[in-house]
Amino acid sequence: MPIIKNFTLISLFLSLLIFLSFVPGYAITFKIATLSPEGSMWMEKMRQGAKEVATETQNRIKFKFYPGGVMGNDKAVLRKIRIGQLQGGAVVGGSLSNFFPANQIYAQPMKFTSLDEVDYIRQHMDAFVVDGLDKAGFVTFGITGGGFAYIMSKKPIKTIQDLQKRKVWIPDNDKLSLDAVTAFGVSPIPLPIADVRTSLQSGLIDTVATSPVGAIVLQWHTQIKYVTNIPLIYLYAVLAIDKKKFVKLTPRDQEVVTRVMTHAFKQIGLQNRKDDSKAIAALKKQGIKFITPDKLVLDEWRKAAGSASVKMVESGTLPKDAVDKLDRLLMEFHAKESTFHDQ
Repeated sequence: MPIIKNFTLISLFLSLLIFLSFVPGYAITFKIATLSPEGSMWMEKMRQGAKEVATETQNRIKFKFYPGGVMGNDKAVLRKIRIGQLQGGAVVGGSLSNFFPANQIYAQPMKFTSLDEVDYIRQHMDAFVVDGLDKAGFVTFGITGGGFAYIMSKKPIKTIQDLQKRKVWIPDNDKLSLDAVTAFGVSPIPLPIADVRTSLQSGLIDTVATSPVGAIVLQWHTQIKYVTNIPLIYLYAVLAIDKKKFVKLTPRDQEVVTRVMTHAFKQIGLQNRKDDSKAIAALKKQGIKFITPDKLVLDEWRKAAGSASVKMVESGTLPKDAVDKLDRLLMEFHAKESTFHDQ
């Protein structure tokens, strides 16, 4: 009798395993919005990643992209994510600052002077940004560097006084950008990113800050004539997916999406860096003039930038401990560089 009972239990257990092996995992199509235009390198890499995910998950997990801002500006995209109309967005870091303000830790003005500095800092602080966004309800797949933003304008800007005379754009709902430009004595004009090009055309604004690649991809370069040759802030972007949707995937499918899309966005970052130098050459070829301030003027810019960072901490936009850590890492980097060159 015990043998029969044990046999029955084993049979039921095996039957359950067989049944579970045929139960499909949670299936979903992630609807992702982005300002990146169709045909851009960003879209090509994201679509390639999406294809790999679909193949590895037997089409359980798919991505549907809405490029070129067809779903509206970043604010509209985030609202649509909250109501479930979208599941995510490929957005610039500042777009998520309402959820996790400290994700703008890299956007302190003139904090970096080289990409070598950025690379060193990011090794130690990317996890801080990713973890913060995760706690805010977004799963991301690493940070994709967008290079340095430069001041780009219709009229030459060499000094802070020149900047104060211009109609300067900042992204709407971006407190850090507001803190930064007001520290330079500027009263900015907040607008959604999607409205910048038409606003440059109409004259509502005449000055923006973006990377050379961004200026070309978004076609802002057709409306500007000058670039102030100062690395202003470091830009980055993320693919942010609603965590509530992502955690419904099986652990195996989560691993596939994370691995594939992390690789895709790493490739985007590497290509961005290559494209940035090409974009600078393209801007110069178009006749856009690069203005490099002399040392005395540059010192004035740095002093105002330092005040902006202090203001960001005092206003609560950035946590002091994170800013202090970044500053310590910068000092550490320069100490190592100095030791290396002395050898």
